Amino acid sequence: MHKTILMLDDKLADYHFGESHPFGPKRYWVFKEEFERRNLSDKSDKLQFSSAKQATEEELRLFHTSEYIDKVKTLSKTGEGYLDGGDTPARKGIYEAASYMVGTTLKAVDHIMQGDCQHAFSPIAGLHHATRTSAAGFCVFNDCGVAIEYLREKYNVKRIAYVDIDAHHGDGVFYSFEEDKDLIFVDMHQDGNTLYPGTGAITETGKADAAGTKLNIPLQPNCTDEIALKMWQVAEQFLDKAKPEFILLQCGADSLQGDPITQLKLSSAFHGHVAKRLSALADKHSQGRLLAMGGGGYNLENIKMAWNDVLENLL
Repeated sequence: MHKTILMLDDKLADYHFGESHPFGPKRYWVFKEEFERRNLSDKSDKLQFSSAKQATEEELRLFHTSEYIDKVKTLSKTGEGYLDGGDTPARKGIYEAASYMVGTTLKAVDHIMQGDCQHAFSPIAGLHHATRTSAAGFCVFNDCGVAIEYLREKYNVKRIAYVDIDAHHGDGVFYSFEEDKDLIFVDMHQDGNTLYPGTGAITETGKADAAGTKLNIPLQPNCTDEIALKMWQVAEQFLDKAKPEFILLQCGADSLQGDPITQLKLSSAFHGHVAKRLSALADKHSQGRLLAMGGGGYNLENIKMAWNDVLENLL
């Protein structure tokens, strides 16, 4: 049985862009309500809880430039304008909220690496669009990118697998590590010809020394579990061959049927299956070390089902 730590802290709900925005504060609350409804903590003596923690500027700088961090700080005070070309608003206090989101991901990494648990799950996390120099697609800081650099810097973990099943391609992670042969990248997403950010073609497999270390699997609109599960077998073989030392999973719920801004038709059972299979791969190659991050998702019903199915399968 695996020990799993859930990063559950109401501070995480502060990362949002207003009640009427797709990335609103209710995303955290519906996850928590469904978690309590399922009595998961009563069902498993292997589940523990941990609180949020704010990332330091030094930690943010592992991935982001000082200039960009300063820009977020400044605009966060006024709450005016955008942190990118017009997708990601500079809400008042967003710097602190985004720093807590990143810091909580890093704290989950610490729990795993220090042997407190094998698995961890952080619901408001996995913000995969931000680049080293800019926000993008509702993502102020890229906690996935920071976590990869942090694992290397603090724990000397080189070979890391980043797995992404969000409907949107994890472009902020992909292009930041496109020439990094030790970052194994697997991303199943809605075809970029039909959805933001328009990237992640099957031909994008890494550059220079890293050629062949990245696997992009574009799914056509209306794709169901049946097709996605077949594609997942390809992804799993790719990961098995790569033998990662640590696995990161971005399990965005916007690939489920009924999301207002995407067109895939997966169910939460697919997310549960991926979590279960990655848990087995982590046992085989990574000493069980697996961190799951909530990612996107804009249908509240889908969020509560997908994320709790992932958590149940981690247990």
